[in-house]
Amino acid sequence: MDGLTLALFLFSVFFGGIVSGLAGFAMGLVVSGIWLHILTPAQTAALIVGYGLLVQTYSIWKLRHALNWRTVAPFIAGGVIGVPLGAAVLTLINPDYLRTAVGVLLVAYSSFFLLRPTVHTIRTDIRADFGIGIVNGILGGMTGLAGPIITIWCQLRGWRKDEQRAIFQPVILAAFILTATSLTVNGTITIELLKIYAMGLPLLAAGVWVGLKLYGHLDEMAFRKVILYLLLLSGIVLIVPMSVFG
Repeated sequence: MDGLTLALFLFSVFFGGIVSGLAGFAMGLVVSGIWLHILTPAQTAALIVGYGLLVQTYSIWKLRHALNWRTVAPFIAGGVIGVPLGAAVLTLINPDYLRTAVGVLLVAYSSFFLLRPTVHTIRTDIRADFGIGIVNGILGGMTGLAGPIITIWCQLRGWRKDEQRAIFQPVILAAFILTATSLTVNGTITIELLKIYAMGLPLLAAGVWVGLKLYGHLDEMAFRKVILYLLLLSGIVLIVPMSVFG
């Protein structure tokens, strides 16, 4: 990387760390617009997953007081099934149609609830949570976005902000572990990529620290709006043709 490219990369890592520390997800959304211009798609995916493993692990540790593995387990179990299904779907149908359809749903959902002051919570059971885990995994396997579906579900369940993050962050971490395993097996991880990864670690740590500090000042309504705006961004990213980012 030349000086300007390296500066762009490091700035994006820092900003992505802030977003991830603040909201618990969406680092990939805010960095991919830059990284896809300076790195290959495979390298971009590998770095997002690599940094995501660290960020999610640390954030989960910080929120361990709210963590309930009995509640998280159905979502992770569903994701283990959903991620490979999503990857398989890519070989059977045109993924652009699915990305656009999901993107429209995310934009519609987030826009509606940004304008609506309250959300009526829903009550479900373990079977519904397992099903949501599968759907979330399928979307992650198709698009690399392992957060939107599970974060919507957490909002609809009416959980408080720490409870939400203690649910969707372990689910995202599990999806990242599955993806990291796949990327390692297929040879995407190289010495050159590991050097780039290492250069970004200090900026990532600084960004996550800032993001978590900001998170501590958010009330429940402000956190809800942050999540909705990031879901809106997720939907837009899915709708916009991939060629725009490449």
